[in-house]
This record gives sequence, structure tokens and C-alpha cells, in this order.
Amino acid sequence: MPELVYTSLEDIEKIHEELRAGFRSGKLNSIEYRKYQLLQIGYLVQENFEAFENALKADLGRPVLESRFVEINTCIGDALKAYKNVEKWAKPEYPAFNINFFAMKPTINKVPKGTVLIIAPFNYPLWLTIGPLVGAIAAGNTVLLKPSESTPAVSSLLAELVPKYLDSDLVRVVNGAVAETSKILELQWDHILYTGSGRVGKIVATAAAKHLTPVSLELGGKSPVIVDPTCDLQTATRRILWGKCTNAGQTCVAPDYILVPRSFQNTFIEALTKTYNEFFPSDAKPSDPDNFARMITPQAFNRVKGLLDATKGTVVLGGETDAATKFIAPTIVKDVLPDDSLMSDEIFGPILPIVAVEDIDEAIRFVNSRDHPLALYVFTQDQAVKDRVFRNTQSGAYSVNEVVIHTGVDGLPFGGTGPSGYGEHTGKFSFDMFTHLRSSIDSPSWVDAILKFRYPPYTAKKLKATENFKVKLPAKPKGPPSVSSSGSRLNKWFVLALAVAVAAGLTKRARALIA
Repeated sequence: MPELVYTSLEDIEKIHEELRAGFRSGKLNSIEYRKYQLLQIGYLVQENFEAFENALKADLGRPVLESRFVEINTCIGDALKAYKNVEKWAKPEYPAFNINFFAMKPTINKVPKGTVLIIAPFNYPLWLTIGPLVGAIAAGNTVLLKPSESTPAVSSLLAELVPKYLDSDLVRVVNGAVAETSKILELQWDHILYTGSGRVGKIVATAAAKHLTPVSLELGGKSPVIVDPTCDLQTATRRILWGKCTNAGQTCVAPDYILVPRSFQNTFIEALTKTYNEFFPSDAKPSDPDNFARMITPQAFNRVKGLLDATKGTVVLGGETDAATKFIAPTIVKDVLPDDSLMSDEIFGPILPIVAVEDIDEAIRFVNSRDHPLALYVFTQDQAVKDRVFRNTQSGAYSVNEVVIHTGVDGLPFGGTGPSGYGEHTGKFSFDMFTHLRSSIDSPSWVDAILKFRYPPYTAKKLKATENFKVKLPAKPKGPPSVSSSGSRLNKWFVLALAVAVAAGLTKRARALIA
């Protein structure tokens, strides 16, 4: 594994100024130049595909298939999508026609925020660096990238390749740890995106507040899975276990724990055991480094192993660990209580606790008794359950009969709520995150023929002129509507429409019989 060379503290401020100057140069005011840089980002990854595979393997012990599927190809796709769409994304928008203001040519301009900072995590060190970079460049910003010091192979490779593919006055990489990051946060940025732990997220937000810098925080939390007895068991167990095993559970939206009705727990565990044995047969054990990722650092290994050692639940699958290789087997623990060690914090490892509840309503109450999660997963075939869980919970994202995949669904934003973070990115939402909506008007002199009354001195005649600008509300309601009234009206209209359709069909059939 290569030794990561840290950027000197003296150079960080200089790099910041060079990026500021790069923004002021106006180079990225040109959409064509943005497209050139976006294409270069795509080639940076594509032409070094194998090097990134090897770097991700060195840092995370991750199987090549996982890196290709969840990270490397995604980066190239992000760059290509922005390249194809940036002209459309950057076009000005215009508010709805208003007779009082249309002559002023009101316009919503999509302008870059300036020089932005992207602090990336260790768990997906390429995608969570390149993806936001694509959005920032598409929006016309200059960018400082701060990769994780816990992924020296990937971070070193980025430091080597970025200056070869991208203009050095537009994008720079600073490598380092606490001292370097602290120095970076002393400087003024026009937007900061931080992905990582809530503890560090608070530090970043506090530092940004000194400069009133807008911040997007992508944090995490304990993403629950609610399993309903009506679910397709094979689909549920395969998807849940895959989501937990990918990257050895070091995914901010990985299933963190399962809530299952007590009467269904044994049936679910039997199905999960079958899936576990299908995933990891005797000739493809997770202990084989080609089949399963490793914990990122010895400290991460010790933390997760400590949670497992302290649990009062029962290990039903897995449980093997090896400190020398930072290996923790995918592990299923049943009969876990709400105050168990495994329920104290986000696990961020391949351990999956199962908490038995009485029913779906208790599962909902359990979720609501804790911080809003970054993702909430429900496995059920019952539409009423899908709707009930959605209406009565809060989370960054909500997936039915699926896990993790929503982060890569084209056109969906990715982001948290409350303690799981704030701000959305991926695709166009990354462009939007790094874009300032700059309002503008261009008001001709003749508008004063309409708005001259605004000028002093104020007279009775001018006061009367304001009558033309009075806002008229609809008729005042007699009282609040019934909470279920809209649904009842919808049902009545549906029944009426169905009756009409049936009647029309019967009439047509009768005519056919007569004929």
C-alpha cells in the first residue's frame, strides 16, 4: 500500500487562493469548457479503471465486482450524464407570467457559488469524491477535494491523476488528516459538502458557521428494515443480506437492524440462513479476501468487534473475526433488545441485529423513537402496510422491497433529514447543490406609468392606485375539513366512475345482443 503524502499546511492557503483566482478568471463561465472538464473527469476514471480497482482492493479489501458495480462505473456514468445535460441544467428559468412584472423580464439565473470544498469519506472514496466533483464543475465552480486519509491508495491515486486530467486552477487535491482538515476549515468557502460521521459533521458545520458558509452534510444513522409476514421471503433475505454484506457493511445506507413480528422471526431466520448459505457456500467463504471486504482500519475493526462482543443477543450466523486481516464475517444476531450494544449507534460493519416486535405498528413506534434514519426499508406485499409506514415515519429515503439501490437510481436525490444530514446530491441535484439561483430583472422606464404611485409624496390618489394590487382570497371556509374527506371524495368519484363504466359496458353488450 502506498504511503500517503500529506499536503503541507503552508501550501493549503496558497492552493485556496489559486482556486479563488481560477474562479475569478471566468473560465468556467463557458458551458463548453465545463463540458471539456466533465469529459476529462470521465476519462480520468475510465483510463485508470484497473488502477482504481487495485486501489480500492488495497484500501478496503473489496471484491472487484463490488467496486465495478457500486463505484467505478457509477463515476463514469455521472460524468457522462452531466456532460450531456449541463447545457439544459444551466439554462435560465422564468417565473410564471404576472401582468404586473412581466415587463421587467424577471429571470432565475443558474450561477456557480464560487470555490467549494468537498470532504469525502473512506467507504466509497472514489464515487463520493468524483460524483460531487462532477456536480460542482457542471455548475461552474472551482473545487478543493479532500479525500480520506484512511484510503491511502485511492487518495494517492487521485492526487496523482487530477492534475494530469483537470486544470490545476480549477480542481486541486489536498491530502492529510486532522491538522490539514482543520487548516482547510479555517478558510472561507462558498459551499462545503461533507460526507462522514455525525461527530465530525458537527465540527464542519461549526467551522462553516464562522463564515456563514452553506453546508451539505451527508451523515448516516441506523437505517432500519421492517419485515412484514406478507413479504416475498427469498427476495427479502437476498436483498437485505446483499445490502449488509456489500463493502462489509461500511455503507451509510446499509440495513442496520431488522424489525420483524415476533411470531414471524423464526420463519424469517430460517429463510435468511438459507440465503446466507447460498451466498457463502463452502468454496466461497467470506474469509476468502476475494469474496468479502475488510474493515477499513484496526480501530474500525476493534469498535465493531466490541459491539459484537458486548451483545446480549444470540448469534445465529457468522461471528468469526480475525484482527490480523481486519475480517469480520457477516453476522446475524437474534433476540436483540432496544438497549443492546448493537443498537447504541450506527454499526457500520457486517453485523445485522434482529429486533422482535409485536406487529407493524410497534415497528413504526420503534423507528419513531429514534433519530430519523438516512434510509428506511420495508419488505411487504401489502399496499396498506407500505402506505402506513410511509405516512407515519420520517427518513432521508424510503424503499419498498429493496435496499441501498435507491442511491443510484437516476433522477432521485440522495440526502438525509435531521441527524442523518441535510442537503441533497447526485445527478442534477449535485448541480443544484453547487448552484446559486440569482434573481434578476431589467425594468424599463415606462413601467413607472404603472408603478409611479410608489414614489413620495404619498397622496390619496396614489393610495387609491394600490387597490389594483390587492390580493383576493377564495371564500372563507366554514370550518376545517375532515382529515379523511379528500380520500372519501376520491373514493366516491372512483365508485361513480366505475358505475358509469360498468353501465356503459352493459349497454354496449345489450345492443350487441339485440343486433
